[in-house]
Amino acid sequence: MSDIKKDTLVLHTGFEYDEFTGAVSVPIYQVSTYEQDASGGNKGFLYSRSGNPTRSALEKTIATLEHGSRGLAFASGLAAITTVLLLFSSGDHVVVSDVTYGGTYRLITKVFNRLGISATFVDTTNLQAVQAAITPHTKGVFIETPANPLMNITDIQAIADICHDTEIKLIVDNTFMTPYWQNPLLLGADIVVHSATKYLGGHSDVLAGLVVTASDELGEELYFLQKATGAVLGPQDSWLIMRGIKTLGVRMEKHESNAQELAEWLATLPQVKKVYYPGLPDHPQYAIAQQQARGFGGMLSFELASIEVAEQFFSKLRLITFAISLGGVESLICLPAKTTHAAIPSEVREKIGILDSLVRFSVGIENVTDLKKDILQALQQD
Repeated sequence: MSDIKKDTLVLHTGFEYDEFTGAVSVPIYQVSTYEQDASGGNKGFLYSRSGNPTRSALEKTIATLEHGSRGLAFASGLAAITTVLLLFSSGDHVVVSDVTYGGTYRLITKVFNRLGISATFVDTTNLQAVQAAITPHTKGVFIETPANPLMNITDIQAIADICHDTEIKLIVDNTFMTPYWQNPLLLGADIVVHSATKYLGGHSDVLAGLVVTASDELGEELYFLQKATGAVLGPQDSWLIMRGIKTLGVRMEKHESNAQELAEWLATLPQVKKVYYPGLPDHPQYAIAQQQARGFGGMLSFELASIEVAEQFFSKLRLITFAISLGGVESLICLPAKTTHAAIPSEVREKIGILDSLVRFSVGIENVTDLKKDILQALQQD
């Protein structure tokens, strides 16, 4: 089905039906164990930590959408990232995007450092900086693109070329773009991770993480780790993510059209100092974003005059919700420095540009006129 369009593919991956009954929605197989025959044979499932029909359908679906070899579903995005990082051993080194989700930063610097795995955080939009950070012990490069929350765009193919020249694994967090807009494996990445809590679920009602590998070998390695550590996604949540994926196309189109219009409009407001959105022609990596993705996504950020102005702005919003997370149908807004990126030390945040007055905006699918009205009234000074 490689010739069908992306908005059709999210509905017709070939795994949206139940192989056992023909049901047009895969049932929730709420089961922990499965019957075996006297010789230990089974019908493909043994115990739900190692495999569940509902989760299996989701894993095959995301592998198809990302054009990968194998998909794996986890209890959260961080559980997915944790399992991927468990591919590395004590003494190994990874290079990581300096602008990255606070939870990823915390996991690497406060947990994996205890296991003897070191990391260097660099501006991965700068290929020379990435090359310079690689040591003989480097086993992986982990990038976010667009990066959370400054929307930096890293050239996936160029980084992949650097990695493959030295047999280093390239891991790409594709949460913001989703496979609807961007497919890192087709650009040379080895592993793609998603917080499926966000756009793939799409309704702010489920926690999940997904991983897709480019090769069968990596897929087997990660499946072993998934089974051994056990942070798997349950059948109810697997079903919710599959239901969300069915509307991914129409949602992402609306998220993006709203975000593009709002980014252009926000850039004209005197109260807004700067707008970060890859779809603006003055974005420093605009050309790369056009080259490696089919769209610009529904996430943007903007700077206000001060944290006090930002806090007053949040207090006056009526339609847009002040909350962490992103990718739901409703618009969500937050202060990264105080919430999603608070785990990053303040001096590091300031150095990379995550200022206290920076506002992150997950643009929903509401009528864009209503969103503009809400922002305007909230920006009015008392």
